[in-house]
Amino acid sequence: MILIHNGHAILPGKDGHFNVKENAALLIKDGMIDSIIDEKDVSEKDVDRVFDAGGRYISPGFINIHIHGCFGYDTMDGTPAAIAGMARTLPKTGVTSFVPTTMTCPLPKIHRALAAVRAAMEESPTGARIIGCNMEGPFISPAQKGSQEESDILPPDFSLIEDDADIIRYITIAPERLNGRWSFIDECRRHGIIVSIGHTAASYDAAMDAIRHGASHFTHMFNAMTGFHHRSPGTLGAALDSDVICELITDNVHSHPAAQRLAWNAKKGHGIVLVTDSLRACGLGDGESELGGHKVFVKGPVARLSDGTIAASVAPMDHVLRCFAANTGIGIARTTELVSKVPASELGLTKLGVLRTGTFADITVFDKDFHIYASFVEGKSLYGPSPQPLNH
Repeated sequence: MILIHNGHAILPGKDGHFNVKENAALLIKDGMIDSIIDEKDVSEKDVDRVFDAGGRYISPGFINIHIHGCFGYDTMDGTPAAIAGMARTLPKTGVTSFVPTTMTCPLPKIHRALAAVRAAMEESPTGARIIGCNMEGPFISPAQKGSQEESDILPPDFSLIEDDADIIRYITIAPERLNGRWSFIDECRRHGIIVSIGHTAASYDAAMDAIRHGASHFTHMFNAMTGFHHRSPGTLGAALDSDVICELITDNVHSHPAAQRLAWNAKKGHGIVLVTDSLRACGLGDGESELGGHKVFVKGPVARLSDGTIAASVAPMDHVLRCFAANTGIGIARTTELVSKVPASELGLTKLGVLRTGTFADITVFDKDFHIYASFVEGKSLYGPSPQPLNH
């Protein structure tokens, strides 16, 4: 059995929200959390190996539900090797589970990417676990296409994705493109796909109609959607005025610190999940990169297309957590909840997202500034120091 101790454990409180518990020790057996007990009650005779957190935070592993790429790999490369490369490198950012995300590209290229995700899931490469695919398009609005190609945008048609429905966890749509034909959302829900509103020019009323018919998520709130005006609340108004889950890219580029605070307060501390929306340039530094066939130029924290349009982010997950915690003042425990418990609950992953007896030992250890010290998936060390043998 593995003992993880000498840290600030982030555990659910009586109200379900995360709190910091001192002197808590985690015992890991066969990849699962066997028990969480007080340090003074640990019996060395039950322990084979020990991991000393060194006074750092011990958190559920981070889950990134919207990520195109990182460290030179991209979902749209369309190869299992690219997905495996993402899985292998993500633990250094604290991510222990992820949903590789496609773009609005020619349909055959999207199908290749989906096939690659499926193959990688079947091969189960060493690294962060792959929990399905996120489709960002092609059923979006030309008016809010962002860094995606208008010629590749298609009207919503479930038959185009039906063969891969079993691995699709999210799909982004512009609800105005449905023209009141809600059967697309019905089919997605029947297959367990979360319908997300994004890259849309929808009015407040159109977005709320989609929510009433089963859309339950917003893709990168604030970005690529109609903004708020007091006489025309827009898609953003619907996101803020509903109880559905809203993604936020909190790199201080895609959403201003004040916008992050406003979102947290408007949503009353519920219904927010932090994402990176990162591209392959994440982790590689300044220079030229690529996204969806477009050249991207990275300088500091910003990636832009050649026309100056801000593209996807280059922020790793530890950075977006650091920004959001600093901008909102909600504390480390509640911030980590937004990349663990919230996405796991939305996806119905009962053995992920929370540290408690009987869940997978997917764990991230970090300091007060969210600098990652170690990551574990099912008790296996994937980044940082490994547990050391205990000499009885």
